[in-house]
Amino acid sequence: MKIKNLTMLLTTALGEPVNQTMIANSLGITRQTISNRIKNDSELTVSELAKIEKYFNVNITNQVRGVSSNDILIDYYPDVFASCGSGSIVFSEDKEIISMPQMLFSHYSRGKKYSMICARGDSMEPFINDGDKLLVEHCNGEQIIDNKVYVFCYKNEFFVKRLSKNVDELIVKSDNKTYSDRILSCTDLNDVSIIGLVTSVVRIL
Repeated sequence: MKIKNLTMLLTTALGEPVNQTMIANSLGITRQTISNRIKNDSELTVSELAKIEKYFNVNITNQVRGVSSNDILIDYYPDVFASCGSGSIVFSEDKEIISMPQMLFSHYSRGKKYSMICARGDSMEPFINDGDKLLVEHCNGEQIIDNKVYVFCYKNEFFVKRLSKNVDELIVKSDNKTYSDRILSCTDLNDVSIIGLVTSVVRIL
């Protein structure tokens, strides 16, 4: 859960405005730290939410069931599809707040933004199957790590592919070898926006 979302929930629950200083006091940290985390769009942990609930004497996480102190609350976009094939348009940005075990997060950081979306297509099999859920660590200007799997937007369509940089080109690769690699030139890169690194694949068997 994002701090800005928490602020709205607390304001509704308490019937009065809640500011950054009040949230900082509930967590025993400085207002500047809260301000920095809002700027970085970072997530609150379940244990932090428990402290906030105790401080304000409210229950704001009853919408998330079965969470533990090691769970992370993230935004899940059930209608946002990253294509593993020819491209898939975003149909909706409606989101839900869900909990995920922290062990699914590779090198979890509170300063990072995480979300979950769905995958469509077979070009990334066997690593990603059609219908898998992708846990995405959002990029914040970081360099691409060669041969890692990323979600990216190209000409208003979302893709999930293995990426590598080559001087002023971007090599887009599929794990399914029936699909050919694609090279995006310097001109093409103007239409590319890297959303984030796929850190985990959630598959319901």
